[in-house]
Amino acid sequence: MSTEVSEESAQAPSRSWWRAFLGWPRPARVLTYVAIVLTLVLVAGLVTAVVLVRRPFPQTTGSAELAGLQTDVEVIRDAHGIPQLYGDSVDDLMRAQGYVHAQERFFEMDVRRHATAGRLAEMFGTDALESDEFVRTMGWRRVAEREVALLEPETRAALDAYAEGVNAYLDAHSPGEIALEYTILNAGGLDYHPEPWTAVDSVAWLKAMAWDLRGNMNDEIDRALSVAAVGSDRAAQLFPGYPYAEHAPIVGQGAVVDGVFEQDATTGGTRNPERPAYLAAQRGVLTRLREGLTRMPAWLGHGDGIGSNSWVVSGDLSDTGQPLLANDPHLGVSLPSVWMQMGLHCRTVSEACPLDVAGFTFSGVPGVIIGHNADIAWGFTNLGPDVTDLYLERVRGDQWLYDKKFRPLRTRTETIQVDGAADVTLKVRSTRHGPLLSDVSDELQDVAAHSERPPPGNTANEYAVALQWTALKPAPSVDAILALDTASDWDTFRAAAAKFAVPSQNLVYADRDGHIGYQAPGMIPIRKSGNDGRMPAEGWKPENDWTGDYIPFDGLPNVLDPAEGFVVTANQAVTGTDYPYFLTDDWDRGYRSERIRDRIVAETADGGTLSVDDMLALQLDDANPMAPVLTPYLLDARLPRGYYSAGQKLLRDWDFGQPADGRGGAAAAYYNVLWSTLLDLTFHDELPQDLWPDGGQRWYAVVEQLLRDPHDLWWDDVRTDGVVETRDDIIRASLLEARDELTRLQARDAGEWSWGRLHQLDLRSATLGESGIGPVEWVVNRDGWRLGGGSSAVDATAWDAADGYGVTAAPSMRMVVSLADLDDSRWINLTGVSGHPFNDHYTDQTDLWADGRTLAWPFTRDAVAAAGGDVLTLEPAPPVG
Repeated sequence: MSTEVSEESAQAPSRSWWRAFLGWPRPARVLTYVAIVLTLVLVAGLVTAVVLVRRPFPQTTGSAELAGLQTDVEVIRDAHGIPQLYGDSVDDLMRAQGYVHAQERFFEMDVRRHATAGRLAEMFGTDALESDEFVRTMGWRRVAEREVALLEPETRAALDAYAEGVNAYLDAHSPGEIALEYTILNAGGLDYHPEPWTAVDSVAWLKAMAWDLRGNMNDEIDRALSVAAVGSDRAAQLFPGYPYAEHAPIVGQGAVVDGVFEQDATTGGTRNPERPAYLAAQRGVLTRLREGLTRMPAWLGHGDGIGSNSWVVSGDLSDTGQPLLANDPHLGVSLPSVWMQMGLHCRTVSEACPLDVAGFTFSGVPGVIIGHNADIAWGFTNLGPDVTDLYLERVRGDQWLYDKKFRPLRTRTETIQVDGAADVTLKVRSTRHGPLLSDVSDELQDVAAHSERPPPGNTANEYAVALQWTALKPAPSVDAILALDTASDWDTFRAAAAKFAVPSQNLVYADRDGHIGYQAPGMIPIRKSGNDGRMPAEGWKPENDWTGDYIPFDGLPNVLDPAEGFVVTANQAVTGTDYPYFLTDDWDRGYRSERIRDRIVAETADGGTLSVDDMLALQLDDANPMAPVLTPYLLDARLPRGYYSAGQKLLRDWDFGQPADGRGGAAAAYYNVLWSTLLDLTFHDELPQDLWPDGGQRWYAVVEQLLRDPHDLWWDDVRTDGVVETRDDIIRASLLEARDELTRLQARDAGEWSWGRLHQLDLRSATLGESGIGPVEWVVNRDGWRLGGGSSAVDATAWDAADGYGVTAAPSMRMVVSLADLDDSRWINLTGVSGHPFNDHYTDQTDLWADGRTLAWPFTRDAVAAAGGDVLTLEPAPPVG
């Protein structure tokens, strides 16, 4: 029998279907046509969307030309897209780094430079105007322009080569090929084309980091406003001193002798200057200033709740016989993360080409910020010195009072372009102390006018607030980056640290010769006797000024190979009370540092040692430091059996850890909701909303003291007439309300509660991710990671008790460096290396990070090659003509 089928027979079924379709009622046929057309449109739209989304993805294989290169640069990316660059000169590597940063992160770089120049409104309209006014008033960009002129020739050459690499990428790509965000913005009518990158753009970003890590400026305002709200005695309860007896400082040995810190000295030789108390400020102008500062974009940093952990142990305490160094800086969460991992390697390391370094970089800035080279490793935490002072000024028109005379204010005019609106003209006024930040706050209500405003001030006397800040004094801090990258021992490391003016950081150190150390760098002012730096000072009194001198670098605390065999820095006090220079009184109170110290001591007792895995596990320690203090009081409260006691029962065998899920996660959920409720019932009745507790480390110390006095006035709820509440009343009410709150939020069954369901990490793009346009936010944001940890735990996933339970700041990266074998080191980023939505490496490290896992960190050429995936060769472009 023949198996052949004729063409006519093969078409018969389809013809039969077509004839049947033609016989359908007309409405059915019309609906089918519409469905087909919509399907085709949808498919075409999806294809178009895929093309638009993928257009900006970087080329990672083959070759590409890069003008200015002298020889090829290899870019080897591993499975997570982390690039390691290999070249034959520093100039080539800087040029290639700029090119690769632009490939992965240019939109982020572009937004940052607009932010630091006070030009965000050009891209995002009136919503960004407040930030621009503050930044223009402070003059970040103007300071950066002056700093570039101060840099060493080698640093300037690196910045210029980096910028040329960025611009080579921009020249070869249209806006839609650079970032999907440009396609979205231009679809909205912006018609935007990026400007060329410059050295100033790189330098200016350090101003934003300095702003985020500026120290106690908000504490100055809050301390003054608290005095205005409740009086000086009760306000003092809200700012308890550092517990030196319980929480050890970073450097526990040494003294300043004749202006030099000597680690083996026991008696200092420099007199500590007087620091008398503050003289009153005006409540209204400070309130307006604080409100204005809180409206600065969160991704530029509010200076609150930010901390970091870093510690280093000697070879005597490690299982490798060589030092181990750990670091996890805590910053506000963002997408993409502030960090991008990268390696920069000279193929032949020499005096002419000394780079052989890997670690965490800032996109937009050449070099590696935190990491290790072939000889040393280093980590950062915020030292948090008092480098800002607010001055209450008496102003009359364009004059200000100083030393009993009215003097002319320094003024300048700034013009801010605003997308979709008229330009805004801003008059910036300054005293000898600095710019009048309060001018911006006073005028925020006029922002909607989008037109030129009259100059601030009038013929009558008024109060204004000026900011004096070390970051507004030009200094060549960028010189420190390449100096750190190429340091080879303790002396060259300290020489690099000496160049680091702002932001002032705690630097921990380790080298392959077995040494460990600590150095405090930075430009920290010396004040005259009238100013203690704790609250805004009266600007008309010369005795409140800075002297114009700074703590000499040689007088800053440092230690090499401390007797303990380890160094822990977690934003706690740097030295004891006998240190002769004033650093600050507003230290982190040391809960994290003491937990780290305790675990190191416990695990190395009786000859024990620490491994890389031990260091990583310590970074994930989620113990709540306040829980052991408060929980006994919670368990003493008498509650009705059944429904209301179910949460209390969870606390009976709780180990104070805060995992995301499980029984410990249920107890942590109940405890943290109760903590938020306790703060509400204790403080919200008497403090203005701007001063409501965030629940962090300062409030641990406040409540710990209050618990000792059950009849302290803070326990009384002034909103209840005729009733005076005590500690036990507030604790009982908090237990009951927390139970009801978790029933509303999660479940009636206490066993189903989960801290991770409350304490979620949502990663949002700082610009389009806050647009309010659902589809756009869906494109750029990624949400919903359930986390453990909490405020002031070593695993410091901070949250704001006055504003919910979501994560507001977190470890922005984690790393552990093994000096015995650098290829055994580990690292992880909060997000991926890519800044492109839907790229495989946009958030491919976030799941690992949230689970407490890390990636291998290859460093030697063989290890990089073994881990490598894609290889892109950047080749010199042929000469033009």
